[in-house]
Amino acid sequence: MGQSQSVDPAQVEIPDLNKLLERDGYLNPYQYEMKRRYGLMLNFFEQFEKHEAKRNPSRPEGVVGGIDRFSTSYNKYGMHVQPDNSVRCYEWAPGAQQLYLTGDFNSWNREEFPYKKLEFGKWELVIPPNQDGSCRLGHLSKVKLVVRNQHGHLLDRLSPWATYVTEPDQVGHAYEQRVWNPPAQEKHKWVSSKPKKPDNLKIYESHVGICTAEQRVASYRDFVQVVVPRIVKQGYNAVQLMAVMEHAYYASFGYQVTSFFAASSRFGTPEELKYLIDACHKAGLYVLLDVVHSHASKNVLDGLNEFDGTQAGFFHDGPRGTHSLWDSRLFNYSQIEVLRFLLSNLRWYLDEYQFDGFRFDGVTSMLYHNHGIGEGFSGHYDEYYGLNVDTDALIYLMVANKLLHDRYPEIITIAEDVSGMPGSCRPVTEGGTGFDYRLGMAIPDKWIEYLKKFKDEDWSMGNIVHTLTNRRYMEKTVAYAESHDQVKYYRLDHGQYCAYTSYTDQ
Repeated sequence: MGQSQSVDPAQVEIPDLNKLLERDGYLNPYQYEMKRRYGLMLNFFEQFEKHEAKRNPSRPEGVVGGIDRFSTSYNKYGMHVQPDNSVRCYEWAPGAQQLYLTGDFNSWNREEFPYKKLEFGKWELVIPPNQDGSCRLGHLSKVKLVVRNQHGHLLDRLSPWATYVTEPDQVGHAYEQRVWNPPAQEKHKWVSSKPKKPDNLKIYESHVGICTAEQRVASYRDFVQVVVPRIVKQGYNAVQLMAVMEHAYYASFGYQVTSFFAASSRFGTPEELKYLIDACHKAGLYVLLDVVHSHASKNVLDGLNEFDGTQAGFFHDGPRGTHSLWDSRLFNYSQIEVLRFLLSNLRWYLDEYQFDGFRFDGVTSMLYHNHGIGEGFSGHYDEYYGLNVDTDALIYLMVANKLLHDRYPEIITIAEDVSGMPGSCRPVTEGGTGFDYRLGMAIPDKWIEYLKKFKDEDWSMGNIVHTLTNRRYMEKTVAYAESHDQVKYYRLDHGQYCAYTSYTDQ
């Protein structure tokens, strides 16, 4: 990432490192590695302030600095209808020999509209408006990218930056990308201001599709009518939405993402998701997105996998690019364009949909080269500062948290991590990873263990207390008794919800 070899930890100063060391003296022997990581994080910001400013000397109004432009690349990449009704398309496909755009707008002629090849694996296409000035690609038009790979074969793909994809008309076919450009009167108009950030989170974990007892997939509007009033009455102050990022395999519960910028069309349109979030804000609820940046679906025709005709691109090539348990692809966090994609993805949901924060899924898998598989995590600090740590992934999380908290001071980020990485929920300026909370994941595991294996009179109060309090000092923890990991199949059958309450360490 950037010029990582140029970082000299001895020359790096972490502004508030002493605060972290005062709380945890066991970290003292690891200061050199902590400074190295912090230096890599700083290097990222410095390089991209220079890079983006140099390559883009004219800055858009309201955007300050290269990192802001870099992390809002959804304004450039993908497909965009311009004020004159031309359509500008921009993609990164370094392994492709040629790119084309096709769709119902040109009767699916696969090679009529070739992209122009630029440097660094970038491709650009501008489709002029019709003679009458109208846009050639109408609202809800179906489109596909066609990639000519290095063997000369033409491959159908969806844009990684697609903002609306829909289920196919026929079972067994791939998802379809559509142009989302509704007329002004059909666009959602925000009416509610965001609520104040809760001092003590009480989170309701939910899945829009199962918020009805009827034998159907529920909608964003169903959620507003059925769930929001009930959870407000029950005293929750935040809702966490699962399965929003589009996923072709419904039974994955949203954890095999195929289109990262597209809100799932199973539940409704992008405007209807905005309506849901607006309604939550009106009810005083913070809205958290369950974001999946730890891996991606292996789907080829409607996912990121082999987008440019190669095994690499967004992912590591070879065995490092596949998760052995999840059967999914693993991002290459050292690749600049991957970081552009992921950081822009976070800001897309904050800016376009007005989410208030994120629960980062699979953080343990990201942090370690072995993805935590078979790892007991004894708590010895060598486990957190040794060669098993995936520095590229850790730096991405540090960059993401610093960027988000700097630009959105009221944001909440939560890490799903079972490893106990020190400083995960301390500010980046202390040498931490920058999350606000971690999930106390041992608690639901202990709860289900006791329900399954022990009679009530055999419960060990000491063991329960230890499980509830086994967390790092001064790092806030979300505690919950049940989660989708324990009950998701029950929920699918019976239309139930899963909620978890929380406490904070002060």
